[in-house]
Order: sequence, then C-alpha cells, then structure tokens
Amino acid sequence: MDTKLLLIYFVIGGVIVSIVTYLGSQAKSQLAAFVAFLPVISTITLCTIYFAGGTQAAVSYAKSMLILLAPYLLYIIGVIFLLPRLGLASSLIVSIAAYVGAAFLIMRLT
Repeated sequence: MDTKLLLIYFVIGGVIVSIVTYLGSQAKSQLAAFVAFLPVISTITLCTIYFAGGTQAAVSYAKSMLILLAPYLLYIIGVIFLLPRLGLASSLIVSIAAYVGAAFLIMRLT
C-alpha cells in the first residue's frame, strides 16, 4: 500500500473526528452525529479494498459491515443507558466489551 494514501486517509479521519468533536461540543449533537455517520471512511475503505482485492473482497467487506451493525447498535444503546449511571469510562468499557463479545459471537456463527 502506498504510504501517501495512508497519510491521506489519516488526515481525512482526523479532520472528521475534529469536526464531529467541535460540533458536539457546541451542542449541535444531531449535526455532529450526521457528520460522524457520513459514509466517507467506509467509502474510502471500500474503494481501497476494491482496488486491492477486487469486487468479491469489497462485497464481502460490505456484507460484514451489515452483519456487525447489530453489535454496534448494542454498543450505542449501552452508552446511552450506562453513561448517566456509571460515568464515561465505565460505560465505554462495558459497552465496548458488549460490542466485542457480540461481534465475535456473530462472526463465529456466520
């Protein structure tokens, strides 16, 4: 893989995180979530996988993203429910653990 491309991906990711953080800290949570969920990163990833591995590899990746949507929703619901009760660090640890556990279970079953 070309290191120039990796640098471009890194910068794009950093810009997106910075924009989302700025918007979220300005009480514009819906706009922040919209920007965070723009399929920019997944589009770049799909393109790089397609160019490196072809159609089958890109389709497989897209299917895997869809399969792992349920664990991601579990993570988000966990954060929403646990953050007011446990605080940031504990809610993230529990929610990420739930995501990882559910994701590994789904990956093992599919």
